[in-house]
Amino acid sequence: MDKNQLIIKAKEARSLSYSPYSHFAVGAALLTKDGKVFVGANIENSSYPLCMCAERNALYNAMMNGYKKEDFVALALSADTDEPCSPCGACRQVISELFPREAPIYMSNLKGDEKETTIDELLPFAFSGDDLK
Repeated sequence: MDKNQLIIKAKEARSLSYSPYSHFAVGAALLTKDGKVFVGANIENSSYPLCMCAERNALYNAMMNGYKKEDFVALALSADTDEPCSPCGACRQVISELFPREAPIYMSNLKGDEKETTIDELLPFAFSGDDLK
């Protein structure tokens, strides 16, 4: 699966969003080495801290199906934004621990704008398990 196909999967995943409060639907798609794609969408709750972002839902979905960090190839996300949609701070922290540092992250919007990055570029001074020792 190429970058464009993965971005399309992320855009399709937006339709699964439950976002009645923010009206900000986000979709994500995570590609594994064996070609499987795990999708996620943001799910809101009236108690805002209990909401879950699309990127984390996709990552956790893959992990609940037995996949690990070393199995992940690429991550795409998309939202109806002016610029390509970027992961929030919480998602950046989770991605920094559960996603390969060198793997591409494709940020996109519904207009077709795209930006490719890595987690090291998005969160250069990530907190890690090493900081807990």
